[in-house]
Amino acid sequence: MDCIIIDDDATARLITKQHCLNSEQINVVDEFSSAIDAIKYLNTKSVDLVYLDIHMPTFSGFDFIETLKNPPIIILTTSDKNLALEAFEYKSVVDYLVKPITKERFNKSLEKLDSLPTSEKNITKQKNTSDFIYVNVDRRLVKVSIPSIYLIEAKGDYINIKTDEKNYIVHSTLKKIEDKLPSDSFFKVHRSFIINTKEIIDIEDNTVLIKKDVVPVSRSNKSELMKKLNLL
Repeated sequence: MDCIIIDDDATARLITKQHCLNSEQINVVDEFSSAIDAIKYLNTKSVDLVYLDIHMPTFSGFDFIETLKNPPIIILTTSDKNLALEAFEYKSVVDYLVKPITKERFNKSLEKLDSLPTSEKNITKQKNTSDFIYVNVDRRLVKVSIPSIYLIEAKGDYINIKTDEKNYIVHSTLKKIEDKLPSDSFFKVHRSFIINTKEIIDIEDNTVLIKKDVVPVSRSNKSELMKKLNLL
């Protein structure tokens, strides 16, 4: 299994990495001192497993899990014994290792990985049930409620995410954010626009009215859009 290690403590990362190297089933492909850097990595690459510290400055391990649409299998590593109940509320978390991690305890964790059913090993394919996403704005990760998004417009190398409260200019692509949005309520009507279909006010010819925005609908997407709407 390909894995990454996320821990702000260099010594802790080294210990976890050494345990992985001593096993035959874990391949460490990268390591990070910051959860934010790991999120950027996972935006373009995928892994099977993440060894994840909980307590990290700025962005915690729990924040990390909640940010990902389809998190890999997570094994938490922490010095805090009191967060296990909260940790196992996340479907992706399969084990909770308390530092310092001994060889015996690490091997038990490997046994737990081996015993996982195939459906859990493929957890990254499960549908996201989160009602928010994090977007990178001016080097800050900002939490945005998905239901509040009514329109996303592509503008060159950036996208403009419009919500009920404010707009967010993000260096990203429509494809990346489309993959993070629920398909039952969001639809790409044009190469430059994704709309929240629940916010449609009016449809006329090849345009839709979303709030106060008139959005073009490409001919190739119009019939699919009409199928998604609850028409009389």
